[in-house]
Amino acid sequence: MLHVGFSRHHADWNWQGVSSPFTRLFLVTEGEAKIHLPSEVVTLRPGHAYMVPAYVPHSYECHGDFALYYLHVYEEFKSEAGILEAFDFPTEVCADELDKAAFAAICHTYQDAALPSNNPAIYDNTTGMACSIERYHALPLHDKMRLRGFALTLFARFIKHAQPRVWNKDERIIRVMLHIRAHITDTITLDELASIACVTKSYLIRLFTHTMGMSPVRYVNRKKMERAQLMLLTEQVPVKEVAYRLGFSDHSYFIRLFHQTVGISPQEYRRRNGKE
Repeated sequence: MLHVGFSRHHADWNWQGVSSPFTRLFLVTEGEAKIHLPSEVVTLRPGHAYMVPAYVPHSYECHGDFALYYLHVYEEFKSEAGILEAFDFPTEVCADELDKAAFAAICHTYQDAALPSNNPAIYDNTTGMACSIERYHALPLHDKMRLRGFALTLFARFIKHAQPRVWNKDERIIRVMLHIRAHITDTITLDELASIACVTKSYLIRLFTHTMGMSPVRYVNRKKMERAQLMLLTEQVPVKEVAYRLGFSDHSYFIRLFHQTVGISPQEYRRRNGKE
């Protein structure tokens, strides 16, 4: 968990071009606002909960009084992250009193985890991410377990209405996906993925592309670039070191791939997020 809290707005929740390496959950209690997503515009209404996945660009629009609980989850834990990737989640679900009580309990217990500002440019940066992660790791085990219980209660509301993704029904693809997740910081080859899937390399490429809508190489690179964004925000290491830790022997290629995927260079990404 990075942040949790309750906030009230008066036509001041209007941030543009937000994209972060963590998942956001909202539960609206009063008023209305909108989230502009790449494929839809969602109206946020009282009594409903909302999910915005990590790395999804979006914008907020609010023209009146608006109040909501929020929870920002850093996808560090393999079980939760696996669940988030294995299902297509609805953006909106009906919430009940248990969901509201879970939010209220987290907010009461972890008051120091509230956002320092409602402006993503202030909290969604290197210093903010690093401090939030450090705060979580400093919690005693019983507090971590309690927090995870509350968070899973909230995610369960979305799981109830989620649909398994196609790859989640093929054991071969499941094995490949688990391997990629576990070894994302290593050099991952088509030969090893084909061996894990127990198919030929050419068949793996066809199977993976048909199932995932992209080649296994492109998928691995996309996940590495997502991890790179997280590392650039949370670790005080040179870009060359980030490339090395992600299995790239040629950091120039890493920079080109990052720019192609994210739209800006790693250096610019850090500059925009308060690193440099």
